Amino acid sequence: MVKETTYYDVLGVKPNATQEELKKAYRKLALKYHPDKNPNEGEKFKQISQAYEVLSDAKKRELYDKGGEQAIKEGGAGGGFGSPMDIFDMFFGGGGRMQRERRGKNVVHQLSVTLEDLYNGATRKLALQKNVICDKCEGRGGKKGAVECCPNCRGTGMQIRIHQIGPGMVQQIQSVCMECQGHGERISPKDRCKSCNGRKIVREKKILEVHIDKGMKDGQKITFHGEGDQEPGLEPGDIKCVLNEGMPIYRRPYEKGRLIIEFKVNFPENGFLSPDKLSLLEKLLPERKEVEETDEMDQVELVDFDPNQERRRHYNGEAYEDDEHHPRGGVQCQTS
Repeated sequence: MVKETTYYDVLGVKPNATQEELKKAYRKLALKYHPDKNPNEGEKFKQISQAYEVLSDAKKRELYDKGGEQAIKEGGAGGGFGSPMDIFDMFFGGGGRMQRERRGKNVVHQLSVTLEDLYNGATRKLALQKNVICDKCEGRGGKKGAVECCPNCRGTGMQIRIHQIGPGMVQQIQSVCMECQGHGERISPKDRCKSCNGRKIVREKKILEVHIDKGMKDGQKITFHGEGDQEPGLEPGDIKCVLNEGMPIYRRPYEKGRLIIEFKVNFPENGFLSPDKLSLLEKLLPERKEVEETDEMDQVELVDFDPNQERRRHYNGEAYEDDEHHPRGGVQCQTS
């Protein structure tokens, strides 16, 4: 014996209805009274969604059958109601409005390091401000059961305005509800959490230790998983640190490019030192290693490198190769 039958009456089913019958009834009514189809039936759509949310959950349905709607509002089965549009989205896989991201956005920080840090490795501390779920109200925004449907948008999170653009011509404009900021719910000022003022989140300072491994490169990313901004119902995103090293870009000193160092080595010419100075230089350098001569060694003579002569030799070699593979045509005799 159920205490109330209001939710069953809203869906037009009997108290002993099966889950399949509940789904069939909700599908039919939700499509009929959806705000996009019937903008003036937002309250009816909300009632249908609340009824299905309770009756489709075995624990909530049992609680409702025993204590009625008051038992649900007191929070015995999780407390409060979800957004009507979220229930619609979960049932149909989207279609009311764009599904909310189930994961928060990633946050990217540029971290300036020196060439020495990349070479030797280092540890840097990154101080940042992030959103965290309010621990005073556990992300509800207020007291248990204080969340109510926004009367301005009737729980849809969207407002539809009719604007006349000419005689007999009107334009329908849909925008985010300014009263509830698109959440479809609101909390009375007297019931709001004193810590977060009903926003469900608070700002918190966080210090992360960034470990720079030896040999890391400019632009390489270091990811801190789950350290992004928190929001009720969403998985926190990641914080990504991008190592930034290089020469400042011209007229954009706060931006840096890739650091590329080019070394030019000038080889000394023969006879650049006198025998006396060469002897002194030899004393400053480590002792020469004696090379053991074996039968496998060939004795060669070093000559000065002439780049022009090398190019000519390379060109002549290619021409000779070309003649071997593609002989030039000459006079041929034809016999009959």
